Amino acid sequence: MAAPAIHARGVAKRYADGTEALAPVDLDVRDGEFVAVVGPSGCGKTTLLNLIAGLARPTAGSLRWWGAPHPDADRSRRFGYVFQSPTLMPWADIAANVRLPLDLHSVPRTQADRAVADVLSLVALDRFAKHLPRELSGGMQMRVSIARALVTGPALLLMDEPFAALDDFTRQRLDDELLALWRSRGFAAVFVTHSVAEAVYLSTRIAVMGARPGRIVDEVPVDEPWPRGDEFRTSTRFAELARRVTRAVAAAAGDAR
Repeated sequence: MAAPAIHARGVAKRYADGTEALAPVDLDVRDGEFVAVVGPSGCGKTTLLNLIAGLARPTAGSLRWWGAPHPDADRSRRFGYVFQSPTLMPWADIAANVRLPLDLHSVPRTQADRAVADVLSLVALDRFAKHLPRELSGGMQMRVSIARALVTGPALLLMDEPFAALDDFTRQRLDDELLALWRSRGFAAVFVTHSVAEAVYLSTRIAVMGARPGRIVDEVPVDEPWPRGDEFRTSTRFAELARRVTRAVAAAAGDAR
């Protein structure tokens, strides 16, 4: 069996001020999986995502990326990160914002421009390549952020509550667009969210984290067929899964009291 995209064993994080953000965490994410991470505020979800991204180092335990001990060990196995806000360069047009990861990797401009055009078409923003971020709605700006994360053709996409600031209608539409991208591209995804409904709708598996120090207290498989849509959102099975995850999150939050 191929090595998982992410293999975390006993991963813990303690900050210099003594704050124990993560207790030992075990987590595997395999190629093509969509894993949602939920839990009470302050439980270490973003810390875990940053460790997976290689933006921080664990104080205990081990992380492996496709069997390698460092995320950059195999340059063909790039991954993308979508933050809570779009974090776009306000002075640069949309094409330049999306091209940024390729510029940082010194990809030839002609090749980079083709990749940017392809991914902007994929997120239905090809007509807005020359617009500035301020000329786009919040939902469109987040699609630009997703395009920027996808332009390198990542095998792993990490997302930290990317749709939390959007209205429910826009959020559901972007959830549908994200699922379509995931199914067409086949990348693995780790998606942090506070929304139980969003986690159930998007994922193949939900990891529930307990209150600080964060740890995984439950995993809920979501073995529902694709494609998903409003019929699944309103189904009895969806409600059952949401109740199970909600009870697990409530129990995890209770650990802090």
